[in-house]
Amino acid sequence: MIPRYSRPEMTAIWSPETRFRIWFEIEAHATSALAELGIVPHEAAETIWREGGKAVFDVARIDEIERVTKHDVIAFLTHLAEFVGPDSRFVHQGMTSSDVLDTCFNVQLVRAADLLVADVDALMAALKRRAFEHRMTPTIGRSHGIHAEPVTFGLKLAGAYAEFARHRERLLAARREVATCAISGAVGTFANIDPRVEAYVADKMGLEPEPVSTQVIPRDRHAMFFATLGVVASSVERVAIEIRHLQRSEVLEAEEFFSEGQKGSSAMPHKRNPVLTENLTGLARMVRSYALPAMENVALWHERDISHSSVERMIGPDATVTLDFALVRLTGVVDKLLVYPENMRRNLDRLGGLVHSQRVLLALTQKGVSREEAYRLVQRNAMPVWRGEGDFLALLKADPEVAAKLDDGELEELFDLGYHLKHVDTIFARVFGAA
Repeated sequence: MIPRYSRPEMTAIWSPETRFRIWFEIEAHATSALAELGIVPHEAAETIWREGGKAVFDVARIDEIERVTKHDVIAFLTHLAEFVGPDSRFVHQGMTSSDVLDTCFNVQLVRAADLLVADVDALMAALKRRAFEHRMTPTIGRSHGIHAEPVTFGLKLAGAYAEFARHRERLLAARREVATCAISGAVGTFANIDPRVEAYVADKMGLEPEPVSTQVIPRDRHAMFFATLGVVASSVERVAIEIRHLQRSEVLEAEEFFSEGQKGSSAMPHKRNPVLTENLTGLARMVRSYALPAMENVALWHERDISHSSVERMIGPDATVTLDFALVRLTGVVDKLLVYPENMRRNLDRLGGLVHSQRVLLALTQKGVSREEAYRLVQRNAMPVWRGEGDFLALLKADPEVAAKLDDGELEELFDLGYHLKHVDTIFARVFGAA
């Protein structure tokens, strides 16, 4: 089901009106090419463009014809003839239905990819703005969900920015992958249509001729396209899950914007739930699920069958519209995300300094203690603090074996938060450039 608030620009790509208009353009460009080759009269090509170009294709009428013909392209051509008149006999010369259907599908996917790239650009802009805003906002880094060592919230966002920068390149590659055209006739041999017609149509539609198209454009191209959408959706989910975790009551380092009058629960008035990011997690599952049938479409019988057709009529609009919706929603979440640096600092200090344990370990090894012995000494003092029994720095100072190697001043220096953040600018330069 298309999300309620899907953007009209994306849904319009998949409307019957758009599809029939693209079909007409493919057929009309092919006729123009045939006219240039002297195969059909120039006057006929001009009539087709003139009458078809101003036509408003009646979806209901085409459906009515298809109920009799049981063939969508024939139904469309029959309806087109109602506008064009006798010169319609020159339409579809030497072509097969797949020439129209596959070329149209690729045009739609290219247009959808352009919108998705624009969506990623907007998301990256939001991530960059918030990353620089919190470039040096210290927070705890977690591994396995457990406190590890300090990072900054800006670094979390910079990581997401870099991830979507990679996705931008992947989407562009996926766009190139499907930007091909096939006007090669039955079983793709060009027996009844000149290859120059295909080249002409491809140029006019912003595509490249498919090198070998049997009777269909090879579906490995489409499998890669939908797989790419699935990978992008997975990163949408990764960011969404991070926000969901950070919004938990026990953490509350960041949360979705909560507008005036918004309600979180029908039963509990205090609730502020991460509903947008939970929604994004579900949408990501859907987009990923479309990749598998796209891969199964690769294996068709001989030169063609239509087992792929019913799949693509569903996954084409569903995958692109859903991912478009998800990217726009995530951009809004990031742009308006509520961030609580004071809670981040409070959580950072919750474990009584344990986040500096590795620095103490390394300092002891630098003083001549074996790594195994240093680990034993640090862990011996860390575990009581883990249980809530004391302060890590105080316990280390009171441990005679540790004190024999590190004096109070040296230990205190090891608990400097700034030590962990000294290369933040280096990472930012890698992600965003030196400027």
